[in-house]
Amino acid sequence: MPLQPKASAAMPLVALATPEFDLDIALAYATPDNITGKPIYDRAEAQLHPDAAAALRRACTLAAPLGLRFRIFDAFRPVEAQWRLWECFPDPEFVADPRLGSCHSRGVAVDLTLIDAASGEALDMGTPFDDFTAQSHHGRCDLPVAVQRNRLLLLGLMTAAGWDWIHSEWWHYQLFEPRRYPLLADAAAPLQLMAG
Repeated sequence: MPLQPKASAAMPLVALATPEFDLDIALAYATPDNITGKPIYDRAEAQLHPDAAAALRRACTLAAPLGLRFRIFDAFRPVEAQWRLWECFPDPEFVADPRLGSCHSRGVAVDLTLIDAASGEALDMGTPFDDFTAQSHHGRCDLPVAVQRNRLLLLGLMTAAGWDWIHSEWWHYQLFEPRRYPLLADAAAPLQLMAG
């Protein structure tokens, strides 16, 4: 039976909008260009728990002097959206089992890459976002050196800003101890993603 978390007004989400956040928002699940082949979100609104938003702000501050910005592929992901992903790709190496809960559904995970601040061009990470293969794992020495360097640069910026990482996805970062945050349904978001 699907997990039905209660909406929580006590856990507000922060919109990752300018001018407070200098980010390139490109939510993959608001487009058909994702593993399901169709949009999951009706709105492309990137949001995070305030703790995660503060850590992302720190990462932006670290990236800026290097001439870099972040492109956000996903942030808060309602539990309902997690079920849609799981139904399409039920592999716990890459998609969290919604019965256990995703860090994204707690508002404390972000999927992102680095882009050149001047050109807007993404740094080469060797695979696209949501490439659910072993090529997406951290620490691969069989990738071109420039790709390894770019992944390590992303890893360094994010960990220096207080983020944890997972082995299987170069693009995914989450706060430490994410299970201390509650799971949130779409109704908990101030800007609902799936209301259409």
